[in-house]
Amino acid sequence: MPGSQAIAQGDEDRFFKTYFIAHHSTGLKKSDEFPKGIANKTLTFGSKGSTSGRLMPEFYIRQHLNDAPDALFKRIGFSGNHSRTAALVNSGAYEIGVLSYKVWEKELAAGKIDPKKVQVIWETPQYQDYQWSIRGDVDAHWGEGFGGKIKQALLNMKDPDLLARFPRKAFIEAKNEDYQAILDTAKSIGLID
Repeated sequence: MPGSQAIAQGDEDRFFKTYFIAHHSTGLKKSDEFPKGIANKTLTFGSKGSTSGRLMPEFYIRQHLNDAPDALFKRIGFSGNHSRTAALVNSGAYEIGVLSYKVWEKELAAGKIDPKKVQVIWETPQYQDYQWSIRGDVDAHWGEGFGGKIKQALLNMKDPDLLARFPRKAFIEAKNEDYQAILDTAKSIGLID
């Protein structure tokens, strides 16, 4: 919506990251360097519009391998969600997958991932992910200063039970500029005009 503004994010949303995972058959091991050996393998993203399951991983693939994923991989898939990505790589249906670090940790703790079959081979640098935005026309529709009141209500929220409903530990201020890398990536791969 024209004039929409990011107004708040969870404190933990500043430190999001994506894990690149690989089936053991690839021979790829965890590294601090981007795994250039992923090229010419099969790769599954999560949802086509997911920040951690598509946008940011594609950004790093393009940055480090200097090409679009469909030119680099034998086959590209979209699992639809992070848990399914983990399951597809765990089963060997795809050699490489990308997913939210939070889902990986949850699936691993639940015993849904066999660490002998699949492992994290690289993690992206941290990036800003989720945020709460407000339409640009809220003041015109609901009265002058309404948007500011919503923002302050989020930023001043301290009740643990109420925060747990979001679920967040605290809210901090967010600005549209905080998400420029995500917007640039979405534009570069044609998801946003």
